[in-house]
Amino acid sequence: MTGQKVRWGILATGGMAATFTADLVDLPDAEVVAVASRSQDSARAFAERFGIGRAYGDWASLARDEDVDVVYVATPHTAHRQAAGLCLENGRNVLCEKPFTLNLREAEELVALAREQGRFLMEAMWMYCNPLIRRLKALVDDGAIGEVRSVQADFGLAGPFPPSHRLRDPELGGGALLDLGVYPVSFAHLLLGEPSDVAARAVLSDEGVDLQTGALLCYDSGALASVHCSIVGGTATQASVTGSRGRIDVPYGFYYPDRFVLHRDGRDTEEFTADPADGPRASLRHEAAEVMRALRAGETESPLVPLDGTLAVMRTLDTVRDRIGVRYPGERPVREAQGAEGAQGPVVTPA
Repeated sequence: MTGQKVRWGILATGGMAATFTADLVDLPDAEVVAVASRSQDSARAFAERFGIGRAYGDWASLARDEDVDVVYVATPHTAHRQAAGLCLENGRNVLCEKPFTLNLREAEELVALAREQGRFLMEAMWMYCNPLIRRLKALVDDGAIGEVRSVQADFGLAGPFPPSHRLRDPELGGGALLDLGVYPVSFAHLLLGEPSDVAARAVLSDEGVDLQTGALLCYDSGALASVHCSIVGGTATQASVTGSRGRIDVPYGFYYPDRFVLHRDGRDTEEFTADPADGPRASLRHEAAEVMRALRAGETESPLVPLDGTLAVMRTLDTVRDRIGVRYPGERPVREAQGAEGAQGPVVTPA
């Protein structure tokens, strides 16, 4: 890095890339200097839209651009391993969209590569960087509700999505779990860590991806986390964490909340609200700011989104997929890939 600004490259030109870039433009210490797509026309149109100086029609040119301090990877998740790996191999730091990769094996490869290269790598789990979510976690860690007994979280979209949609395409890692379920699972991990056992059921599409999935994450402490995701029904998209002496409820949009409510036994209810400047998508700015803070500090990972935590979430997602019988083209069975036997076979309710 040189100068005061952190120079960003954007790899991909879809909706998420546009949303993130629009937020970067608003940050005074960030500069978007390059964008890459597999299509030169798409890269050029994106560059013109956001006033970006360089537009590449291939990923490798961006990965080799030494004027880029960090690359934001916003491809479909089936390409995360290839795109992020290419950037790391060429000396670029990387912020990679969620789900981090298609499976744990790919995630482990990326983490190992980043550590070998001494480069910064972070999953774009913007929820973890949200100030209100950080406040919630601090309250839980400080014992505000006692010992955590249970966590509930859901995320569902009404659809309907036709079979041709990317959310139902096995070749693109389709299904509710990886696109939406990563949020409830990550919320549970934030508060309880990695589960010791997982049970799950799902409704599968004719294409073999999950239309909706419910999972129960079990912990040695006796705590349970119930998570649900769907692409066939719009859910409340809420979360709750219950402890031995109280409860915290997070209303609609729990992964970018504008408020949450703390209930403590024997005390008045307390409501915590977001700063008015933090709009619904402000977490993207907080995420970018955390990346830039870490880069300036010479850190190779963020304490807010640690790589071992990302691997733990991917391990849980793999285990859920093993339980419900979802495997993507070219993948080995999850238990074979992880080198261990699961606690139970697939539990599937076909559509």
